[in-house]
This record gives sequence, structure tokens and C-alpha cells, in this order.
Amino acid sequence: MRPATLTLNLKHLRWNYRLLQKRTPHSNIMAVVKANAYGHGILQVSQALFQAGCSQFAVTDAAEGQYLRQHLNNDMSIILLSGIYDADDANLCVLHQLTPVITTSQQMTLLHQAGFQGGVWLKVDTGMNRIGTEHLQKHIQSIKQSSFKLIGIMSHLACADSPNHPLNQQQLQRFRVIQDTTDVPTYSLYNSAGIIALSDKLATDVTRPGLALYGIEPIPDQPLGLKPVAELSSQVIQIRRLKKGGSVSYGATWLAPQDMNIAVVALGYADGLPRLLSNQGEADVNGHFLPIVGKVCMDYCMLAIEEHQVSIGDKVIFFGAADNQPKANQVAAKCQTIAYEIFTNLSNRLNNIYLGEKTDE
Repeated sequence: MRPATLTLNLKHLRWNYRLLQKRTPHSNIMAVVKANAYGHGILQVSQALFQAGCSQFAVTDAAEGQYLRQHLNNDMSIILLSGIYDADDANLCVLHQLTPVITTSQQMTLLHQAGFQGGVWLKVDTGMNRIGTEHLQKHIQSIKQSSFKLIGIMSHLACADSPNHPLNQQQLQRFRVIQDTTDVPTYSLYNSAGIIALSDKLATDVTRPGLALYGIEPIPDQPLGLKPVAELSSQVIQIRRLKKGGSVSYGATWLAPQDMNIAVVALGYADGLPRLLSNQGEADVNGHFLPIVGKVCMDYCMLAIEEHQVSIGDKVIFFGAADNQPKANQVAAKCQTIAYEIFTNLSNRLNNIYLGEKTDE
């Protein structure tokens, strides 16, 4: 079996969930598991969180909601953060008891035509300027006159990972006005960063952590003590000897500065290792951070090593959970991106191994 592996520690996932719950003891958590739980495996992650006490799960759309309901069929609420797009989505909401987030009158019409009688959330734009209704009272009245019920109102923070950004206070104030002028069962505003930086500024009933559940500190200088869930690793499959001036990989972008060895590792960009790590990334082998040399290939990458430092079969960790291992957000920084993108680009051809599936902790 090809050794490219994604190891996921569900004990760490449950730790993070409980830590976030303690941070907002008067709010319930809606776990964001969209995009295959940020590449961590939607079924395994949702099951572990459900066993830990979580009952609300946010996905992107009706297709993800259908998949989750059909494979777990637990007594959980499944919320569609992007709402519905067409009549087929509306019918899936009816068939699988899904809870859409509504932003337009058209979505309500589609639900009415499908005979939907479940609950919906309303999403209002408070400054993100992405999706969200600008006609809140109109939609509230429309729902009151419909066959479905309004569960709550949510909005989304644009700059919560920068706690001092002025837009945060604007959004908080706008949402406070909504709370003061509406009467609905539930309000939700905070994402992962909002829970850490802003939750003491405004009381809400439901928080919606995503990245924090998977162990990445949303605000590095305000660490909460989260534990990374994912480890991306593979093995050394060959060791090659290079003469001084010998090149490595496509384009011959790296030349050996002296006679030396390189290790060939069975992990490449088709597995989710960013090609932007070419000639600038690193990996942990036997406690040593070794540089990635040459361009990352579809199936392989190469490391510069010293003689006898590395053997064929040695484990190579590209990001992990231990204190002395590279972290996903560090990998992302080298690629000038964010951990979200690193996680969601992880390939389904990786061998997924789940640790800590038993809940007797």
C-alpha cells in the first residue's frame, strides 16, 4: 500500500470541542463540518462530535446534508450554510429533514413549493458583504405566514481573527440591534476566531466553530490550548546520491551544492502537498527538519539529507500534532495561504487512519 497517510486523532477533536464549549458555557456549538469536515472526514468527525454531545452540524449544501443524514442517520440537526439553490435541493430538505439557511425570497418560494414544513435560519449581512439578506423584517414576516418555522438569525464575522479591526465593532453593534428588534428563538454570530476574541462582547445562543475544532488556533497570539487533529505523513522510498551540481526534479530548479544524498518521499501535490513548497518547505524525519528540494511532483517530493541521517522506510511528517512537528498553519504560511486551504486540498487518495474512536476517556 502506498504510504501516503492522513492520521486523525478524534480524541484531540473531542478535546477541542469541550474546550470551546467551556469558553462559551451559555451557548451551544454548531460544529462546522462542511467540505468533508475541512478534509478530516465528515462521517468520522460528525460521529465523534455527536458522541461528545454536539447535536448541530453545519454543512455547505443539500448534497452534503443528504450524505451526512444517509450515512449516520443520527438525531442531529443538519444546517445548510449556503441554503438551497434549486427545487431539487428543496426536495432534499423535505426528504432528509435538513435545515437551510435562507437569504432570499426565491429560496423560500422553492421550499414552499416542495411542501417543506421544517425549520430555517435567516442569515443577515452585517458587514461581510458576501451572502445575507438585507430585508430581514420582510423575510421574518414571510416565514411567519409560511408552513415552516424560523429557528434563528445568524450572521458572519469578516475580521474576527484581527480582534482590533474596526469592522468587528460595527458588526457586533449591527447584530445587537437585530437582537433588540426581533423576537426569534436563537441568535448566532461567532465563528472560531469570534469565540476567542469577541464572545465576551455580545451574548449569543449558538457558536459556529470550524477551524478551531480541528486544532488550529484562529488567533495565534491568543492561544486557547487547542490540539491539532491531523497529521500528514509518508515514507522515504528511495535514497539517491547526487554529485555536486546535480539537479533534482522538474525544471532542474535546485542544484546540489556538494556531493550529497536526497531522500525520495511518496507524497506529492495530488495528495494535497502544496507545490508552492518546492525549494522552501520542510518535513520532520526522525526529529530533524529537512528541506524539500526541487519541485514537488504529483506523487513525490525530495528532501536533502546527510549521509546515514535517513533510511528507506523512515516516516516523514509534513504537519502533525506533536509540539516539535511542523504545523498546518506553518505550512500554509510558507505558501502564503491559510490552513483552511491546506486541509480542504487534502486528497481522497490518502490512507486515512482514525485514532481515539473509543469515547471512554
